Amino acid sequence: MASGLLLALAGSIAFSGKAIIVKLAYRHGVDAVTLIMYRMLFALPIFAVMAWWASRGKPPLSRKDWLGVLGLGITGYYLASFLDFAGLAYISASLERLILYLNPTLVVLLGWLLYGRGIRWVQAAGMLVSYCGVVLVFGHEANLQGTNVAWGALLVFLSAVSYATYLVYSGEMVQRLGSLRLVGLATTVACLCCLAQFVVLRPLEAAMVAPEVIWLSVLNATLCTAAPVLMVMMAIERVGAGMAAQAGMVGPLSTILMGGWILGEPFTVWVAAGTALVVAGIFVFTRLARRPGA
Repeated sequence: MASGLLLALAGSIAFSGKAIIVKLAYRHGVDAVTLIMYRMLFALPIFAVMAWWASRGKPPLSRKDWLGVLGLGITGYYLASFLDFAGLAYISASLERLILYLNPTLVVLLGWLLYGRGIRWVQAAGMLVSYCGVVLVFGHEANLQGTNVAWGALLVFLSAVSYATYLVYSGEMVQRLGSLRLVGLATTVACLCCLAQFVVLRPLEAAMVAPEVIWLSVLNATLCTAAPVLMVMMAIERVGAGMAAQAGMVGPLSTILMGGWILGEPFTVWVAAGTALVVAGIFVFTRLARRPGA
């Protein structure tokens, strides 16, 4: 059990490091289209091998399965990743992580909108608290940085909606294909989409970037993309999805600490209060709402 918790904690911290690396890369004059192209270029071989490994001895995918993989790859990884990268050009890493941390609430809201699934009163209370926390940090940052913060926050929120859509629609395919095979195939699709996007939108000369951008992209693709996917999957196998999700609460805290230490982002009472509200709200939403009668 201890190894599972350690894997979940390490995976959450590694995921959180993505925003820090992206913000560092932006300091070298690269744009979102080029930056995500490099991240996915270096991640592509890893995810392609993952898909191949998980597909050994399994029946080939049907046409319906391939269409499902294509749709999930575009919504869950391509759009979610690109919108997140684009939003990070305008907001702090701390605010980005808090917005993405609302993902479980978006899954429930989509379930209510698409399938008429009920929302328990404890879930609604947890959602209210967590969204108040994001609004608190957003308002403070907008007051300091200006109107661009609203655009960046919207892009990151749409990223969270895109990934929540993936989670809502992926349930049946996970049961049929297996999580590792689906993730490997869907992320491979996303990588190819990001490469194609660069070819269509940018001249080849745009690939000439500072060496620091290359190394940061390699780090992003390995330590903050492929490695945490595997670590979280291994953690779920050992301690279950619920415990792994609870360990994931360290994510916003680690982003704030790394943002202050590495990026020099200010840690104010507003950020602290907003983070506390978000984490508390998600805790209520994901854990206490499971209790009978809640």
